[in-house]
Amino acid sequence: MAAPAQRRALGALFFVLAALFGGIAFAAARARVWPVAAAAVALAFWLAGMAARGLRGR
Repeated sequence: MAAPAQRRALGALFFVLAALFGGIAFAAARARVWPVAAAAVALAFWLAGMAARGLRGR
């Protein structure tokens, strides 16, 4: 089990990555590149879930 400080740091990292993938999904959707947009949305939701677990207290 990771230390609480390390869990928060990982949660913050996953939050930033989820936001970046959300931006990629938005840009791909505007460019009508649907496979990339769908993959980026899936990754953004997956990383957002990991961020929520990392940032949530015990």
